[in-house]
Amino acid sequence: MSTDQDQFALYPSLPDRPVFISGGGSGIGAAIVEHLARQGARVGFVDTDDGASTALLDRLGAEDIAHQPLFERADVTDLDAYIAAIERLDDALGGIDVLVNNAANDQRHRIDEVTPAFWRDRMAVNLDHQFFAAQTVAKGMVERGRGAIINMGSCSWRLGLGELSAYVTAKAAIEGLTNGLARELGPSGIRVNCIIPGFIKTERQVKLWLTPELEKIVLDGQCLKELIDPAYVANLVAFLASDDSRMCTSATYTVDGGWI
Repeated sequence: MSTDQDQFALYPSLPDRPVFISGGGSGIGAAIVEHLARQGARVGFVDTDDGASTALLDRLGAEDIAHQPLFERADVTDLDAYIAAIERLDDALGGIDVLVNNAANDQRHRIDEVTPAFWRDRMAVNLDHQFFAAQTVAKGMVERGRGAIINMGSCSWRLGLGELSAYVTAKAAIEGLTNGLARELGPSGIRVNCIIPGFIKTERQVKLWLTPELEKIVLDGQCLKELIDPAYVANLVAFLASDDSRMCTSATYTVDGGWI
């Protein structure tokens, strides 16, 4: 099925809206950067992959879009440096109105391989930065009386997938984090939601994990019998970032082809 941008909705509230995305250089994050930039939003993103991020900027630089995205290299596990990068992009964008907590790493691991240091690292790359990014941008959102925070969860913990014990722990916690932030920030007009992707056909997933056996498991589990393009996650992000979703908060939304 085509994922041509012209077939997707354009939201009147997104042009000029300042958006920050973590892990925006490749995969789902790059699809989100592309989609929101093409919506006319003012996008800033961070990533540790300079090559992929530069290639993304080059692709979008060749397009006639209102605002070229801003990129800073930052590692979300280095919280001091990460928060400083968010603050610089906040200044450059004129105040972040939408935060997309996308960065994550689903490295496989067996229980007997997990050390305390590895466990903490998995929480850092998959969970901790989501809270501290929200804490950082919430200050300006509260002052302006508006904002949208979109956290990225995963279907993996609900399905009980193996060799991911630390990862699924972090991803399960993100749904609790979403509800807690939504309750506390809602009186200030800030919405907080969580997207739960299924198996998304990114370059990384195809390269590292997609085998004929896994594809059969995924398609047998899904109601819809096709692998999911990252564009469909980006579409949901655009909706949740827009004013069309103004009364949607403290909720989870799946993009999994009906697998859960």
